[in-house]
Amino acid sequence: MMRRLLPLVFVCIIDVLGFGILIPLVPYMADQFGTPTKYIPWILGSYSASQLIAAPFWGHLSDRFGRRPILLTSFAGACVSYIILGFATGTVWLLVSRMLSGFMAGNISAALAYASDVSEPQDRAKALGMVGASIGIGFMLGPAIGGLLVGNDVHSANFALPATVSACLSVMAMGLVMFALPESHTAEHRAAHAMQGVRESRWALLSRLPALRNIALASLLVTYAQSTLESMAAIWALKKFQMGPRSLGLALFSLAFVAVVFQGGLVRLLVPKFGERRLAIAGALFYVAGLLGLAYAPTLPLALLSLIACGAGGGCFNPAASALASQQSDASNRGSVMGTYQASSSLARVMGPAVAGLVVSQFDLNAPFLLAALMALPACWLINRVPARV
Repeated sequence: MMRRLLPLVFVCIIDVLGFGILIPLVPYMADQFGTPTKYIPWILGSYSASQLIAAPFWGHLSDRFGRRPILLTSFAGACVSYIILGFATGTVWLLVSRMLSGFMAGNISAALAYASDVSEPQDRAKALGMVGASIGIGFMLGPAIGGLLVGNDVHSANFALPATVSACLSVMAMGLVMFALPESHTAEHRAAHAMQGVRESRWALLSRLPALRNIALASLLVTYAQSTLESMAAIWALKKFQMGPRSLGLALFSLAFVAVVFQGGLVRLLVPKFGERRLAIAGALFYVAGLLGLAYAPTLPLALLSLIACGAGGGCFNPAASALASQQSDASNRGSVMGTYQASSSLARVMGPAVAGLVVSQFDLNAPFLLAALMALPACWLINRVPARV
């Protein structure tokens, strides 16, 4: 399993590194273009709105044609969107870039399906944890690199440079897929899938699989909380602590570092002892605690500790919930199941920024974090309703 996962791990790191370099910079670009604060989270949310529409489509295609073609197409789309973003001259082009990137974002569900293909059921949480860790490494290093490339002065920042770096990383990821990543969903597997008849829609899957429905809803709630933090981080840091892109990138590095430690190493030790359900519940509780800390933190050090709690929460919840979702699939519909699961996260990433923008315009910078904490808490009950694996 490790031998087959290693190329995928490098592909995910390189791909998400390019994504992570630019995402924390988008709010600063929007602010530079004079975009009102309440609309900035909506620009970030447009990516997830597009991904919500496209994710099940990419999942079905990966079941039909294999994982590699979907990864290649997704990386090509990301490359184009980064170029548009880097040379954007106004808010409209920022929006176009984020929507294009979202429509082409079949990479995560394809990577999760690939990891599930090459792992046995008892090792699936470990495999998905490794994919999650590789994604976390990209998010850990990306904001820090983006901040270093741009600097701390928003007014003199050159956003074309990090965009060019991100586009080049997408090209590198395409090269790795072409030359180092063998197909996991082979022609034989695809033929077996075709023999089983018409594909199920995401609604049919959710209706037929109540456990998947609970997992997807729990993921929606926790991801809503995560997307609230992600969409508000730059605005919150700039307005509350006067942090520029470089300082924010280093702060987000600490959050992602903790998530990587959990997903890359601790999950493999914790799952055999506690199981996926308990780990996912603990992750949701850690994230709630971190959000409450951010809302009430009077100083920057306490805010950083709260970010670390959020990192631990995401590092526990994400691989555990992904493993639980994967357990509801078989070899013929794994891409569809993971695409449907991913769609719930995409819906949450639409809701989070949209609601955060409305809430912050009516209340203050802390209110979105408080609401997100309340939203994430019921995920514990939903995960507890998922039957234990026999």
